[in-house]
Amino acid sequence: MYAMDNAMLYIRQAELLRERVPSFQSYPFDLPVIRSFERLAFQNRVTFLVGENGTGKSTLLEGIAAAWGFNPEGGTLNFSFNTRSSHSSLHDYLRLVKGVKRPRDGFFLRAESYYNVASYIDQLDEEPGSGGMIKNSYGGKSLHEQSHGESFFAAFVHRFGGQGLYILDEPEAALSPLRQMSLLVRMHELVEQHSQFIIATHSPILMSYPGSDIYLLEGGGIRPTMLEDTEHYSVTKAFMNDRQGMLRELLGDD
Repeated sequence: MYAMDNAMLYIRQAELLRERVPSFQSYPFDLPVIRSFERLAFQNRVTFLVGENGTGKSTLLEGIAAAWGFNPEGGTLNFSFNTRSSHSSLHDYLRLVKGVKRPRDGFFLRAESYYNVASYIDQLDEEPGSGGMIKNSYGGKSLHEQSHGESFFAAFVHRFGGQGLYILDEPEAALSPLRQMSLLVRMHELVEQHSQFIIATHSPILMSYPGSDIYLLEGGGIRPTMLEDTEHYSVTKAFMNDRQGMLRELLGDD
């Protein structure tokens, strides 16, 4: 649907500078996926990274975001807070091949540290002269005064402005299935406004975005896959098609 010359994307490729890595025996380079990683090419406006917990999705996504210049804890390129230095050094060893155009907007959203982003926004709005205007970009009130799901969705609807690079780590974490479908609609609006998304997710709903690329991280590598071939899709479908049978098998009930 949105296959294109990847020169028109904001990030065309991420490459690990393997010759500079000090050791593949220490984190994050000891992760099987990172140990074997060479490069990942982006071909479409929406790219998903999927895989089981612990495969390295978030680590790779964080590395790409930080290599671009985003705060590893999330937010815009202007966010410079540091709540806890838990990010890896992967970004220091990644080279990003950029497209011919620069994005006008951008945001790195990671579910696990979104609370810190919300706190930083409140802190900025309390500074003299700010007039509390920053929160207007997130729906007009503090993200802490909204539910977790509302605060996530406020960023998608109000803060994301188009012609942007949006890197999202498990955005479905606080969203109901209905809200995930609403996010698909918002993503489509932004894609039509020349935005690029790179998303780590477990959600088959999000992965269903037409024309997207899905890369599966497993064992010692990364490979392209189709939605129907992901475990996320097959397990969810099997459970819903035979809920009672699956529950009997899982819980051992007769």
